[in-house]
Amino acid sequence: VQLEQSGGGLVQPGGSLRLSCAAAGFAFGSYAMSWYRQAPGKERELVARIFSDGRTTDYADSVKGRFTISRDNAKKTVYLQMNSLKPEDTAVYYCRAVGSWGQGTQVTVSS
Repeated sequence: VQLEQSGGGLVQPGGSLRLSCAAAGFAFGSYAMSWYRQAPGKERELVARIFSDGRTTDYADSVKGRFTISRDNAKKTVYLQMNSLKPEDTAVYYCRAVGSWGQGTQVTVSS
């Protein structure tokens, strides 16, 4: 299983970013895909998940209405669109699938 993340970076409060996670080595279309994040000094937490049907999703309460998870089965890629970003969204974000993790990508929200 390979999960290659891209995106992230530094953005001002209220801004937007999109994370991508390209998958390989498993039947992508058959599995749920998730995004987690870990802020300094805190435990890793589930941010969003999308099931194999591509329609069923769930989100952490803290990001509902601001973040959107989506997937493109043809490209074997899952996305996390993050809008109205807040300083408390600052964390390392990880893609997860079939028990494996992506390499992580830093998202920093600061003025």
